[in-house]
Amino acid sequence: MSLYGRGGDKPQSYWEMTPEQQAQYGAEQLMKLMNSCPGKTAISGVTGFGLGAVFGLFMASMSYDTAMGTTEAAKIAHLPFKQQMKIQFSDMGKRSWSSAKNFGFIGGVFTGVECCIESLRAKNDIYNGVAAGCITGGGLAIKSGPQGALFGCAAFAAFSTAIEMYMRSDAKPPPTSDEDM
Repeated sequence: MSLYGRGGDKPQSYWEMTPEQQAQYGAEQLMKLMNSCPGKTAISGVTGFGLGAVFGLFMASMSYDTAMGTTEAAKIAHLPFKQQMKIQFSDMGKRSWSSAKNFGFIGGVFTGVECCIESLRAKNDIYNGVAAGCITGGGLAIKSGPQGALFGCAAFAAFSTAIEMYMRSDAKPPPTSDEDM
């Protein structure tokens, strides 16, 4: 099924296409977006934002599971239940928002840098992730000075290497026979 008109060289209007052609055209456009660097960066940033929100909400909810002897718990222990819940939900929202912004930013920066490196090198291998991790970690820690940037580079590169190795471990070709297993 071709998305081109009767002449074969000029695309036909979207509204002249059959529903199947429109669906195929939409899927092709979505794949183009998802395979482009801006598309990958945006998807990663949005996904990181969502994951960060859930993570922040979970971590905030766990912080109130403390003994009553701590100063944080002692401050709100004497308040009415409704007021305690209001303070806790407000704090959970703030922590969730903060975590979401951080995860989204880091995910977007890392993916954008990795995609640019992959485009420049014209290769898809483990070194793209390692270099992107180093650049991202160093860039995030640059305000800490040269030592902080170097440590951020090394730590983020090591983490990226571990993730890349894990993700690529299943990408090996299948065994040729049962004896290879």
